[in-house]
Amino acid sequence: MSLELNEDQIQLKDWIHEFAVNVIRPAAEEWDEREEFPWPVVEEAAKIGLYGFDFISQAMLGDETGLTMPVAIEETFWGDAGIGLSIFGTGLAVAGIAGNGTMEQTMEWVPQCYGTADDVKLGAFCASEPDAGSDVGGYRTKATYDEAKDEWVINGTKAWATNGGIADIHVVVAVIDPALGSKGQASFVIPKDHPGLSQGQKYKKHGIKASHTAEVVLEDCRVPGAWLLGGKDKLDERLARVREGRKSNSQAAMQTFESTRPSVGAMAVGIGRAAVEYSLEYAKERMAFGKPIIENQAIAFMLADMATEVEASRLMVHNAAWTAKNGQFVNAEGSMCKLKAGRMSVWVTERAIQILGGYGYTREYPVERWHRDAKIFDIFEGTEQIQQLVISRAISGVRIN
Repeated sequence: MSLELNEDQIQLKDWIHEFAVNVIRPAAEEWDEREEFPWPVVEEAAKIGLYGFDFISQAMLGDETGLTMPVAIEETFWGDAGIGLSIFGTGLAVAGIAGNGTMEQTMEWVPQCYGTADDVKLGAFCASEPDAGSDVGGYRTKATYDEAKDEWVINGTKAWATNGGIADIHVVVAVIDPALGSKGQASFVIPKDHPGLSQGQKYKKHGIKASHTAEVVLEDCRVPGAWLLGGKDKLDERLARVREGRKSNSQAAMQTFESTRPSVGAMAVGIGRAAVEYSLEYAKERMAFGKPIIENQAIAFMLADMATEVEASRLMVHNAAWTAKNGQFVNAEGSMCKLKAGRMSVWVTERAIQILGGYGYTREYPVERWHRDAKIFDIFEGTEQIQQLVISRAISGVRIN
């Protein structure tokens, strides 16, 4: 195994960093204050090829190392997390389609999640519910099959959906057989403006405010059988195995989450790195007691710990991304890197505020925003405690509750 970046990945890193410097960072404060989806920035990303089907297919399918996506994400989130999630949030829906759908469905629906550079589209993955976030087995959104019409009727409310309601393609996880818990679920593709699908409340959030997060409401939403990811024959076969007590590894929501956790870890690394670099430069310039504050051990040692935590988190993310790409997950490496990187980004950005002192606590400096943005990485795509649960089960082989 080698975690050394190849020439293409180095060029990609530099290319996205330039976009982050020139386009993302100058717009970050404005869109955080507006709490609106940053369409102009995403459209610019589409024009240069950062947002689109070609980029995601090459990064996910054409990369044997698994490192291209974490590298791209880290640089984007170094620019800004809210805008970064607006650019990469569609990827969660794409992962849901690719992880659960047939090849034909993947080729049909994934391009529609992105549109074109002249007509940008969005995707949304809708799993969590008002009363069930980390509790995947507690979902209540129900899909009932109408055999006479070969249609599924879906009812329920999804919560905390990135791009929910404004997306052109929604991937919705629904319960087929409640008695089977999370193993009795399936995913459906539902286009925007389809009858029965609507946006509920839009959430006002603590951080990542440029990213659109909302409820998605499904009321007698009838979808054709062809929109069931994987198809009904595969679903019936899987449910039959579960009912007979045989093993089934396919869980619609968890399969998507586990595959995306290294990418989420990379998001947190980008924020942490931004905080370290900014507070280091500040410490070199800020004068106190007749000298730059970097010359004080209290500040220098703090920065040393911050830099070490970022580096350790990046190595875990890259290791998990490589391991996932090569089918060698052993001890929940995806959950490990997400747990570590999430904790790191919260701690590092809090330390950055401390180094800047009163200035760091004001909205005139970006570390305050980065700290607000970082907290979500302890929560979404499996809370800190859910990652601990997944890891403890993996290393022990015991069903820990």
